[in-house]
Amino acid sequence: MKEKSYSQRRACALAGIDPRVYRRQPKRSEDTTLRRRLRELSAERRRFGYRRLHILLKREGWEVNWRKLYRLYKEEGLTVRKRGGRKRAVGTRAPMAIPQGPNQRWSLDFVSDTLSEGRRFRILNVIDDFSRECLASVVDTSLSGIRVARELDRIAEMRGYPCMVVSDNVLCREHLAA
Repeated sequence: MKEKSYSQRRACALAGIDPRVYRRQPKRSEDTTLRRRLRELSAERRRFGYRRLHILLKREGWEVNWRKLYRLYKEEGLTVRKRGGRKRAVGTRAPMAIPQGPNQRWSLDFVSDTLSEGRRFRILNVIDDFSRECLASVVDTSLSGIRVARELDRIAEMRGYPCMVVSDNVLCREHLAA
């Protein structure tokens, strides 16, 4: 209306609103004291949402509809603060050293599949990372941790213990020496 010097009726027609909507003065009160108290409570109780804040306000003697409280809660930009997530490793990971000889690093990997009748089976593959030799392939319907340790000890009796064991890029720094 100011830029083009259109009449109010013409500007409302172009905007697609009724002139009465443009002229209507809002009757809503500002609720400044309620807004202030809502901000104070949400600062004190960071994990409380609008429903629990509504209960606290009712206990203090505020008579306010929960829909209005929700509107004020949103207008004030209040939200329940998120909890901290899982702690992640800080910094960059160092690349894994390339083994310089046999028995320096073994890799473990589990592979699973199903038989034609539907039974599942798993395969434990143990590989020497330097020579790329498959040291063992253990096939069974279930491979427990005790069974894996027993198979690793059996391989170590023949070849000696490795310096480290890697499983799915997770380095096990503990030596397997007995």
